[in-house]
Amino acid sequence: MTQDQNTAHAGHPRTRDAGARLPLREKLGYGIGDFGFNLYWANISAFLLIFYTDVMGLAAGAVGTMMLVTKLVDAVTDPMMGAIADRTRTRWGRFRPYILYGALPLAFTGVLTWTVPDLDGGGKLLWAYGTFTLMMLAYTVLAMPYSALSGVMTADSQQRTTLISFRFIAAFAGTTVVNWLTLDLVRWLGRGDEPLGWQLTLGLYGIVAAVCFAIVFATTRERIEPPPQQRNAVRQDILDLLRNRPWLVLFVLALVIMVTIVMRSGSLVYYLKYHIGRPELTGLFLGSYSVALAVGAALTPVLTRFIDKRRLLMLLMAAVGVASCAMYFVPREQIWLAFGLNTVVGLLLGPKSPLAFSMYADCADYTEWKTGRRATAMTFAAAAFSQKFGGALASALIAWMLAGMGYVANQAQSDASRLGIVLLLTVIPGVVALLAAWVMRFYPLDDAALARVQSDLQARREATA
Repeated sequence: MTQDQNTAHAGHPRTRDAGARLPLREKLGYGIGDFGFNLYWANISAFLLIFYTDVMGLAAGAVGTMMLVTKLVDAVTDPMMGAIADRTRTRWGRFRPYILYGALPLAFTGVLTWTVPDLDGGGKLLWAYGTFTLMMLAYTVLAMPYSALSGVMTADSQQRTTLISFRFIAAFAGTTVVNWLTLDLVRWLGRGDEPLGWQLTLGLYGIVAAVCFAIVFATTRERIEPPPQQRNAVRQDILDLLRNRPWLVLFVLALVIMVTIVMRSGSLVYYLKYHIGRPELTGLFLGSYSVALAVGAALTPVLTRFIDKRRLLMLLMAAVGVASCAMYFVPREQIWLAFGLNTVVGLLLGPKSPLAFSMYADCADYTEWKTGRRATAMTFAAAAFSQKFGGALASALIAWMLAGMGYVANQAQSDASRLGIVLLLTVIPGVVALLAAWVMRFYPLDDAALARVQSDLQARREATA
């Protein structure tokens, strides 16, 4: 029996080293997992919509409805997966086994999603509904436990911020790979057959992602257990969240911010292809944007040493709103000015994800402090649903607006359609970002309140060890 197993069977002593400094190997090992996830998520955000409209040949309005309707499944499966993971007991922990065994189903369903079947228009739409739903279900089985894992590796708030910064540096590295290389890989692997190129590209990404998930399993440890007397039902987990004001604020915030991020990523491809007329710059624009996101994520632990997480996120989202709206006024021939503003927006958005996910772990602490019960995976699962719903809403809004403004795939666009594309990249996500800054005003866990919560929890854990 390993040391992890011994401590797991001894009641609650796994929390004794919960505040210990995490080794670099473990931070790197955990972080690499989100490189794998973003080989999928970045493709969904940047390319899936244009794949459906311009490669599969589906109507933009129908695609928008499909991407939103499929999120109804996530409304059930995300919290369900969180509840299952919280109640899992294995010699490897609660969350790590799912990260290992869920990789192959995700790879398989990813290839199916980016497959163009030999069917008529209605059949292709049904195929899109079915395969996208299956892929997101497979994604949930991995992503919920992975996110929750960060909440049980350490109880120290600054360590969590650092750990999650490693995660999102890797995430944005994965996004950079996808944004810079995907269209080239589709051309190289397909050799003129674009649908085949998409299949093979997603197959390659699936293999790389599976290796990343195996590394997460091998290098991480779970250190925090729920209180040993805890035996609450799933309904109680949900009620606890609904009474958790910090989590409710973050739930709304995650939805709002994800609308900003996905709307900008998804519309940029259309912006370059149909407004600027330079589709060959897609890799450069998206790639530099991803690098800027990674730099912003890397700076997060430094920024949080000087600025409260709540205030920092508020300032960043306000700046994103201003910069995104400013991009609307850039003439189409001033492409490098647009490039610069787009990169600045990426830099400002970079810290958002490390900050938000660190706050989710803090919310799990807050629930335990307030109720004596802990449901780490449920906390992250419900928040992840908010993010996925926000992303789907953004994609749906893009598709519906394109359809409403007269978009026709692979054709020169009307002035109205081009205006809609520009608004989708600039003013609309800019206003949403400003809304996110306003929402953050209601988040109550500043540094002083969080320190009190964690001090009380540590005292309780030591008393029951």
